[in-house]
Amino acid sequence: MVEEPPEHDNLAANPATRPGRERLLWTAAVAGVGLLIFGLMVGSSFLPTRPDLQRVTVDQVLSGQTAAGRFGNHEIRVVGWYVALSGAQCSGDTGGADPSVAWLQAECPLRVLLAERPSDNVTQAQLMARGLRLSAPTGDPFPPLTAVGAGTAGMEQLVFVGHFADAAAAQCLPERADRCRNTFVVSDYTGLIR
Repeated sequence: MVEEPPEHDNLAANPATRPGRERLLWTAAVAGVGLLIFGLMVGSSFLPTRPDLQRVTVDQVLSGQTAAGRFGNHEIRVVGWYVALSGAQCSGDTGGADPSVAWLQAECPLRVLLAERPSDNVTQAQLMARGLRLSAPTGDPFPPLTAVGAGTAGMEQLVFVGHFADAAAAQCLPERADRCRNTFVVSDYTGLIR
């Protein structure tokens, strides 16, 4: 076996670095990225921030004037206890044949927000009478379906972001038009405590 001269080991462990064009280019690239990030941070500090959305409770929404009449289609945050009924727990249709508004006028699945924590034996009629109906075009921005009073939604109140008086309400069946206008169309939700 032929042994390598000791200079080779030393060269592999400590390669010689010479100032050259490549080193200057890499230094300039790193400095440029740093300046770009700094510029974005400084520039974004001068942009206006999104004002805090109005936060209301379910009781405030359900008292007095209709939700659509009171809040229009302005985005707000509503705080309450979330309950969802689906499958055998929910009786009613899935919104009819028009897919463009089926998500808004559907009776099932039923998603509501309540002012107080629900009992585990609450009925669909009680939910509809005491709760604020929720919907979303894709059905995505909701907690996972669990038994009433269980899961994350059963442990804390949630804050839902959305609006009333959605444009799609104009296409709902006449007998469901008011309910469609007063359904809270959800875009996102979070826990009350962060």
